[in-house]
Amino acid sequence: TREAIDPEGWFHTGDIGVLENGMLRITDRKKDIIITAGGKNVAPQPIENSLKTNKYFGEIVMIGNKRNFPTALVVPSFEALEKWAREHGVAFGSREDLIARPQVVEFYDKLIQDLTRDLAQFEKIKRITLLAREFTLEAGELTPTLKVKRRFVEQKYKDVIDRMYE
Repeated sequence: TREAIDPEGWFHTGDIGVLENGMLRITDRKKDIIITAGGKNVAPQPIENSLKTNKYFGEIVMIGNKRNFPTALVVPSFEALEKWAREHGVAFGSREDLIARPQVVEFYDKLIQDLTRDLAQFEKIKRITLLAREFTLEAGELTPTLKVKRRFVEQKYKDVIDRMYE
């Protein structure tokens, strides 16, 4: 209790929020803040949540702690992506084949750039990797409340992430 409540009576939850019209809105977890190699703080959840409102995104996990710039692992919404691919004449045989197509990678790069154009330069996602399967509870990537386990995903996809920074 002494660690959670300071001498002035403030309760420290580890959450980050903003005051709006006298109400506190929780926007992120302190432990999830990305601190770039340049010392810039980036709150990934608001950015990820904003992108996930677009029909082409299933999941997105921003990476960038102690790195020069933010990157992201992206799980497409395959229903929407497959429809887009058919409409744009992008042939594919499997999800792996589809996400490897240069047109698809370019589409997601442009989509992210367009949807995040108002962010500060240090907050913008510079590179992405598309993943061929959704995160699951069984694979350990999601919590029981279906939130992404950021640290677990970063560990699991370490090789993929390292390649984005080469």
